[in-house]
Amino acid sequence: MSHLAYEDFLQAMEDVASESYRVLKEGGICTFMIGDIRRKGYVLPLGMNSMQKFVDVGFVLKEIIIKEQHNCRSADYWDGREKSFLMLAHEYIFVLEKQIDRRS
Repeated sequence: MSHLAYEDFLQAMEDVASESYRVLKEGGICTFMIGDIRRKGYVLPLGMNSMQKFVDVGFVLKEIIIKEQHNCRSADYWDGREKSFLMLAHEYIFVLEKQIDRRS
């Protein structure tokens, strides 16, 4: 969980993506796991937006692995309450590659 605002978190992820791309060798693999969040009853696609930051700096998306999330911390809060939405019960594992420059 981050204490940053949504847009600030995405900006920080862009910085992480840029630095990861810089330090990896061509053909290197970068992975990270992240889930979406809900604010004021609406889903914010944090996972996909974070992944896009990595693609925007030059990584190529190789795989998206969906990991089922068990024992969600927020699940207990909703026990006995009206549930007007589905639980966010998954996380993404993104596998990205720094492509080999074939022009040389």
